[in-house]
Amino acid sequence: MFCPFCQAEDTKVVDSRLVHEGTQVRRRRECLLCNERFTTYESAELIMPIVIKSDGRREQFNEQKLTQGVLAALQKRPVSTEEIENAINRIRQQVRLHGEKEIASRDIGEWAMQELKKLDKVAFIRFASVYRSFEDVSEFKQEVDSLSNDST
Repeated sequence: MFCPFCQAEDTKVVDSRLVHEGTQVRRRRECLLCNERFTTYESAELIMPIVIKSDGRREQFNEQKLTQGVLAALQKRPVSTEEIENAINRIRQQVRLHGEKEIASRDIGEWAMQELKKLDKVAFIRFASVYRSFEDVSEFKQEVDSLSNDST
């Protein structure tokens, strides 16, 4: 690993620990030349399935799209960064464990809604309204009512 400060090739690992529910390793490193310290994260590179969109198009799984959708739903909501990262990791793990070479985008959307429902009900409704393309207020009300019934 090159030092980001002086570009030296020799660095040593000072500390390692598991993060993100054990899906990554955080390594604290020190440059042997300039003695600066920096942190790196290591995770396994796994081949994710191809996502089949609702119109039949196929594209690579894009974690950034998933993250952006979840973050948009959670904007200005009282949910910690760690909780968000853990939810996204659980969704990614479900995609990976799906076991097929292709996966329907609706499955990923449903998993995202399940995670958002656990994190924040308002974020869940925001995501569902976009994901399910609510046409009118009655569809929105129906989803809110079902959410109310689930919590009783």
